[in-house]
Amino acid sequence: MPSFNNPADRWAWIEVDLNAIRKNTRAFKSLLAPGVQMMCAVKADAYGHGAVECTKVMHSAGADQFAVATVKEGVELRKAGIEWPILMLNECPFEALDTLLEYDIIPAVYDTEFALAYGERAVAANKVGKYHLAIDTGMSRIGVMPQDVLEFRHSIEFHRGIECAGTFTHFATADVIGDWDFKQQSKRFMDSVGRLRDAGYEVGLVHCDNTPGTVLHPELHNDMCRVGIGLYGLQPSETTAPRIALTPAMSVRARVMRVATPGVGEGVGYGMTYRIPRPNTQIATVPIGYADGLARSLSNNMDVIVNGARTRQVGRICMDQFMFAVDPNMRAYRQTEKVKVGDLVTVMGRDGDEEITADEIARRRDTINYEVTCNFGSMRLDRVFV
Repeated sequence: MPSFNNPADRWAWIEVDLNAIRKNTRAFKSLLAPGVQMMCAVKADAYGHGAVECTKVMHSAGADQFAVATVKEGVELRKAGIEWPILMLNECPFEALDTLLEYDIIPAVYDTEFALAYGERAVAANKVGKYHLAIDTGMSRIGVMPQDVLEFRHSIEFHRGIECAGTFTHFATADVIGDWDFKQQSKRFMDSVGRLRDAGYEVGLVHCDNTPGTVLHPELHNDMCRVGIGLYGLQPSETTAPRIALTPAMSVRARVMRVATPGVGEGVGYGMTYRIPRPNTQIATVPIGYADGLARSLSNNMDVIVNGARTRQVGRICMDQFMFAVDPNMRAYRQTEKVKVGDLVTVMGRDGDEEITADEIARRRDTINYEVTCNFGSMRLDRVFV
């Protein structure tokens, strides 16, 4: 059950249900055969949920390794006492190589100059720098092209300062059942791994399945799967929903900070895009705005839950605040009580029988649930772990 306990200094916060994180992690771990490792993506501060706290819970629920996107993200985990393997899913500026080695963060490698510079810094530090070889099988983002993998490995294999600990790719359409591009990507990857092995190169942990791939393509689990958005209780696509039950972990809540009853015809917010239609319409102000991750494009196009009932947001969303209307004559909503200062407002999450999901917000924003949680979590709302 949500605590509804707001931080002492502001009536707006994020709630993260760590039990949901644990439950979702176990659900994905149960899909894997014994011996197959699970790498949990905790980049972007665990998709807005809090990387340090989530990493600890995920490991207790069966996670083996973790993935980040930046050097800073990896260092944050190490400084918090996280000792398990951390893969950075790309390369970094050469200036950060010493930091990678100091904190034992494993980079993806796909550029010869980077790999050799990494090896030189490792030798200087009297270490061996582990890496995962990234192969670009068709997403055209990062990685060595499949036809170049043997030449690439040959060009760096001599260096005693580096060691291949893994080989991976990333799928663009793993969520599309029967997709031709996915089949081509998977074939290119497995063929590349086969050629590397035949040539005598160590490939380390082989991994390619992302969140939807882990659910839909067990034949490609290989040595390890990389799971991301599903750990936080959000489906990566409609195709995975029937295959695995997940529990959303993030809620966004606030309290009403002001209530007024303007006259009929009065405007609300910048540009007065909403005007009071009837007498006795309450306008309540909530201390969350687009600087907190609530997209301005949702203005006049979203609901919130107040006292267990849906209520319409009105006016343009401001940097620090938004407003909603309580009109007792609106049949589309069941709000029958007058709103007062301090009442709980749920922007995302469940209250009573009503729920507003990240997917609902994403549809209204014409985006994906990933962006919704990242936006809320990367801005300035404090987190309360429940």
